[in-house]
Amino acid sequence: MSLFRTKNIDAMLAVAHDDGLKKVLGPIDLVMMGIGAIIGTGIFVLTGTGALTAGPALTVSFVIAAMACGFAALCYAEFASAIPVSGSIYTYSYATLGEIIAWMIGWDLLLEYGLATSAVSVGWSGYFQSLVAGFGLKLPAALTAAPGAVPGVGTMVNLPAMLIMLAITWVVSYGVKESTRLNNVMVAIKISVVLLFIAVGVWHVKPVNWQPFAPFGMSGVFNAAALVFFAFIGFDAVTSAAEEVRNPSRDLPVGIIGSLAVCTVLYVVVAAIMTGIVPFAKFAGVDHPVSLALQFAGQNWVAGFVDLGAILGMTTVILVMTYGQTRIIFAMSRDGLLPERLSSVHPVHATPYFATWTVGIVFAVIAGFVPLNVLAELINIGTLAAFTLISIAVLVLRRTRPDLPRAFRCPGVPVVPLLSAGFCLFLMAHLQALTWMAFLVWLAIGLAIYFLYARRNAVLHNHGG
Repeated sequence: MSLFRTKNIDAMLAVAHDDGLKKVLGPIDLVMMGIGAIIGTGIFVLTGTGALTAGPALTVSFVIAAMACGFAALCYAEFASAIPVSGSIYTYSYATLGEIIAWMIGWDLLLEYGLATSAVSVGWSGYFQSLVAGFGLKLPAALTAAPGAVPGVGTMVNLPAMLIMLAITWVVSYGVKESTRLNNVMVAIKISVVLLFIAVGVWHVKPVNWQPFAPFGMSGVFNAAALVFFAFIGFDAVTSAAEEVRNPSRDLPVGIIGSLAVCTVLYVVVAAIMTGIVPFAKFAGVDHPVSLALQFAGQNWVAGFVDLGAILGMTTVILVMTYGQTRIIFAMSRDGLLPERLSSVHPVHATPYFATWTVGIVFAVIAGFVPLNVLAELINIGTLAAFTLISIAVLVLRRTRPDLPRAFRCPGVPVVPLLSAGFCLFLMAHLQALTWMAFLVWLAIGLAIYFLYARRNAVLHNHGG
């Protein structure tokens, strides 16, 4: 039964008060952090792929994916208000479901967050190269992509992807307040760009392009929902900031639910306008669908702004996901499941400096040398697994600690958590068999590491608490 030993919640809260991290974030910072993590590759790249899968019914796909996220967000919000400790679902699982479940979901999150930063860095590189090409600047082909990423072209390394990862790593390691200020500015600009697209694009919509609305039936709608679910990944990173928030019990639920609500509305409106301007079949092979819609409408001047917004959008995703991953590693290391050095806090910057640079360098190398065009589904399955667990965990917490103070309570328990788990499992069922195989291999590696290292070095094993 030691596999399912749980951490004492009161002890966790006590440790969180004396961790050396600065408590400087407020509700606006958290909402902007959530939007920073969510609006990026999903809206600027995946909307085109989703349109090819669902047609104009992509708007329905976004709603379905948002519902799965929304139910999970309510569960996250209850945990965040009751246990404001770094580590997100890893920490919540450790307090409710047991150590081995916590380790496995933490291991899952390392894959999700890490590959998300690498994948978005590659997308960032593509938009950046397109932007500078407009000024007559062009990198040598060998430095533009990972080996084998472009058929027939002798590429060696994606240098821009590596450099943006290392630059963001420096920002995150420097300080949380500085990182947040930069994120807030970039988020404000990219929201303005999305609103500009809406304001200009709505006048060029042709309703005939919405017919037929669902050319591939509900199967296409559900498959697209499983794909564009990637577009909503990130709001859970808000919970990883728990120990750096001034009033976490109140502000974390605001950040989680507020950022998801704003992004859902923007996604649905953008998808409707985009498919109303361009017949969905024309998005085949296009990695800049929003810009294409504006070019199709003859609004090339706005398309340039959209490219800039895409670059900033992806930059904030890399920043927030890198931040979230370092805080999860920090929490796992503090619990003894990872080496102690990873939870050391810099005396000046008050950040987990070593963990941040370790993460940054590893995933910068992956971004530079590994083609990542097929990773969206692998990232999705990891996130859906985490959302399923948070839904189960909130039911367990209600039963085991009904007395625990909660500034926010998930409504409709047990119906909402069960709907959350059901939606997530339904979307997981629509992912490819190869994705499931890769995910299970990753979990098997994590299980081996747990029994070889983590279990014997856990704080609970050595000190009993």
